[in-house]
Amino acid sequence: MGCTASISKKIYCVGRRKKLNIPEIAVFIPAMQIPVELDLRKALRGLVPQDLLDRLNSLRNQIVLIAEDTGGSAFHELQRALEEYLPVLLGLTKKEFGLEGIVEFKWKNLLDGQQEICLTSSWFELLSVVHMMAILLLSEANSLLVPMDPVDGCERNPPEDCKKDAIELLIKASGYLEFCVRCILAPLPPDLKSRLPIDMQEGFLEAISIQALGQGTELQLGLAVESKKATLSVKRRLACEQLTYFAQAHFSLSACNITHEHGKKHLLFIKWKYLEAKAAAYYYHGLILDKGSEPSSHVVAVCCFLAANELLTDSKKACLSFCMAKPVTRAPLVWGVMKHLSHKVPDIASRKSQMYGYLLEEDKALQSLPDLPDFQLSLRPDDYNLPEIDPAWECENWATKVQTL
Repeated sequence: MGCTASISKKIYCVGRRKKLNIPEIAVFIPAMQIPVELDLRKALRGLVPQDLLDRLNSLRNQIVLIAEDTGGSAFHELQRALEEYLPVLLGLTKKEFGLEGIVEFKWKNLLDGQQEICLTSSWFELLSVVHMMAILLLSEANSLLVPMDPVDGCERNPPEDCKKDAIELLIKASGYLEFCVRCILAPLPPDLKSRLPIDMQEGFLEAISIQALGQGTELQLGLAVESKKATLSVKRRLACEQLTYFAQAHFSLSACNITHEHGKKHLLFIKWKYLEAKAAAYYYHGLILDKGSEPSSHVVAVCCFLAANELLTDSKKACLSFCMAKPVTRAPLVWGVMKHLSHKVPDIASRKSQMYGYLLEEDKALQSLPDLPDFQLSLRPDDYNLPEIDPAWECENWATKVQTL
């Protein structure tokens, strides 16, 4: 988990030894599920017109082929193949055709490729397709922010256009996942829901959807930090919103029964990002309070700066714990908001505590952290709707030719 699309296919050889390049994560990516090849013609022969059946089978196997050959890294090719497959697949979910529960669809985890998920439900196939589309968007966003061949110790700051494109991809992915929860999972019977893999259960999908918005807000804050026009109030608001998103994501994921290592790594990622967001929120809240004229404002601001400094230290430890958890990922280069805060927070915490330390000693009651302000969340998932069903399903004269004994 977290390394589906960012795993480099490049292998470095020294003599006979091979070394796999360890991936770096900017956007967290759950393990991608990919379809396993199967013969739909065998299961649906006599129930669906032959030309439509051949098309359905061909489109699905095309997705299998691209995913297997590229390891899921061919974002645009896979998205296009999935979008072509969806309108044809929708016919299997319609009650009037009576085809639900006939085909056993098979998918597998791309990371381990061992355990197959097999469910006799067209709705499971639909859920898996839309879920895969969302994961591909997250993977593409990650590729925009992480260099293909990272160099240790090298400065990194993705172009502004890449950050804006990544934000759009994250919001779109969040919309796909939100649609999965609202429109696909909701009508499923409980016995089918219970057999879904953990990565496709409600709490997990909600966590990823909310987390994508949190990472989009993090990128927005980075753009605000680089902009001379962005005010402190804007930066504080974005940091507080980011904090709320990751708190909500943690709540959703904590409700899931996570026992596998990928789920544990996911929780560590959320904790790391939560601490970063909280450090940023207290830093910008402290800067605004420090502009007050009352001595008490300066003292409370110092408390915010000291808290931000401590949270920043904790976030670095959380980042290391995340990177070391299996599957191991590369420790990321400090960039964006965190690069800015890593320079500013320790300095201002030291200076301001020296300036107003005597006030803290005089009035112990002031030595408490203020509550961070609550803001209405700005980012929302993009609205997603399924495409129209393929016209081949709606032909009035599509009469299946069933062979008689």
